[in-house]
Amino acid sequence: MAEIVLKNVYKHFGDFTAVKDLNLEIKDKEFLVLLGPSGCGKTTTLRMISGLELPSDGTINLDNKDVTQLRASKRDIAFVFQLFALYPHLTVYQNIAFPLKTQGVSKANINKEVSRIAKLLQIEHILKQKPKQLAGGDLQRVALGRGLIRNPKALLLDEPIGTLDAKFREQMRAELKLLHIESGSTTVYVTHDQIEAMEMGDRIAVMNQGVLQQIGEPHDVYSNPINLFVAKFIGSPGMNFLDMNPSSSDGSKILTFKGDGTDIKLPDFLSEKLLNNKKLTNITWGIRPEDVSIVSPGSENSLNGSVYVIENMGNHKIIDIKLKDGTLIRVRELPNSKYKIGDNIAISFDMNMVRLFDTESGDSIMVQE
Repeated sequence: MAEIVLKNVYKHFGDFTAVKDLNLEIKDKEFLVLLGPSGCGKTTTLRMISGLELPSDGTINLDNKDVTQLRASKRDIAFVFQLFALYPHLTVYQNIAFPLKTQGVSKANINKEVSRIAKLLQIEHILKQKPKQLAGGDLQRVALGRGLIRNPKALLLDEPIGTLDAKFREQMRAELKLLHIESGSTTVYVTHDQIEAMEMGDRIAVMNQGVLQQIGEPHDVYSNPINLFVAKFIGSPGMNFLDMNPSSSDGSKILTFKGDGTDIKLPDFLSEKLLNNKKLTNITWGIRPEDVSIVSPGSENSLNGSVYVIENMGNHKIIDIKLKDGTLIRVRELPNSKYKIGDNIAISFDMNMVRLFDTESGDSIMVQE
């Protein structure tokens, strides 16, 4: 298989720039997920890797070879679309065999390879059927089989399970990751679903407005977002945010919640982050719902509020707390918690998990050198 390297890649469509100065290294045999909202440039990036689109500027290397100007047929890459694009008049066997048939491979070798792929994808029992006879999950397997039969250097997947229902998507996520491991392919997977990205990716590359925002392992992107966009986009429920003003008292840094003027004293490691950024006047405080706790009103380093909404999720509850200024903070609680709507409570925070951002630039203060 192969490493894929994009250097200073741009893609323009007239006056619109879909991808801006993209630098990305995809490791050999890695499962990399391109994640972002619709229109962020992730599918355009995938199409440039495949050769279906040529970059306006920059270079693309595949297996240490410059393929920037090579068309898709010259790159030895398999591409699986969201819409399966199978030939309706051909059987499953014929659809999977089609790439080898066009290359003039012998019938004996085609039979051997189709049998191998069918066994890998567990579709031996439908080889004689046509696409119109198949369910969504089987159609997806056939599309994957057609891509994998050539043993490509890389497998590119563009939201391949987006049209399936929730149960099928859950099943296919596990199967696609297992298929990646068994085939040993370098896999690039495009999705706007951050749950898919977190579950499947060895690493996640988050994009927005054509710009790569952050790349890293799922836990690192979740726990240490590089900016407010990543912090807001990753997580379900998303990260909570509070607007704060920094000040000092007794040599320690304090953040004052703008909503009600409550002061929160920071531990040393957070104080140091602010001392290194003395010019900052507006801070956004970020915290995940699982790192917020409901405590008694008047507790140290807490904010007062009331229970606004309770969502029962089965193995946990999501409780929305309305603060005095109307700000809503989401808290993840045990399923047996007894809080009721309207209860007056307070919230405190796991200070080790607090993330601070420069409100104006959106950049994380935590990752600055």
